[in-house]
Amino acid sequence: MTRSVGDGLSDLRGRLAAAGIEGAPREARRIMAAALGVAPDRVSLMQTDPLPAEAEDRLTGMAARRCAREPLSHILGLRAFYRHEFRVTRHVLDPRPETEMLVEAGLGAPFERVLDLGTGTGCILLSLLAARPGASGTGTDISDEALAVARENAENLGVTDRCELLRSDWFTAVDGQYDLIVSNPPYIAAWEMDMLEPELRYEPRGALTDEGDGLTAYRAIAEGAMDHLRPGGRLLLEIGWRQGPDVSALLHAHGFENPRLLTDLDGRDRVLSAARPLTAP
Repeated sequence: MTRSVGDGLSDLRGRLAAAGIEGAPREARRIMAAALGVAPDRVSLMQTDPLPAEAEDRLTGMAARRCAREPLSHILGLRAFYRHEFRVTRHVLDPRPETEMLVEAGLGAPFERVLDLGTGTGCILLSLLAARPGASGTGTDISDEALAVARENAENLGVTDRCELLRSDWFTAVDGQYDLIVSNPPYIAAWEMDMLEPELRYEPRGALTDEGDGLTAYRAIAEGAMDHLRPGGRLLLEIGWRQGPDVSALLHAHGFENPRLLTDLDGRDRVLSAARPLTAP
């Protein structure tokens, strides 16, 4: 007997909750919407409709993947981030809501040229460019697969003509100077990896950890950032909540004066802001 959409939704909510997934009702609605090929807000209006066999098959497959703790963004292929939706695959870090703080900080002052180191999906760079129609930018990554995803996202947001995407290990292929440099680099220490949520098993390990103390990327960025910032240019880095003092010290050692820590909604250090002095150090 064919189930109704409401029956399928109720069952899915229970399965997701049993798998330990927070926000099971919301996620169940999004998965059901994807299975039906409708917008999530339509699902509540279809409760008594029969669940078509082809939708049931899609639902079964997606439910199994999510209960195995594969990220919802990987299953749906999309992640909402700072007013836009971004294409997401297993080759890129899944954009997190807390990273929107880096975008907000970047938009806190004017800029004409922005560099995003380790761009991944391009969510930071492309959000900045979409919000500043007169700006242009460069995104770098060592992963060709990630750059392909970023290019697709740049096209979807209509900023391709203002966006250069380069294969580069931090600054190695970067020329010129910028008003703003941003990065959300791999900052999880190797010893912390086993304590992370199960969804992170599906994300590229190299986007999460340096297999060391979590500071390798910051050392490289601190060493090269001054040469690629215009006088007065800003550097904004997402950091782990305990890394503020260490990353501040690295930046200070390379000529950045008075790095400033910005806290997230939970009161944890999230973004480190620094600027190149107007005169040479």
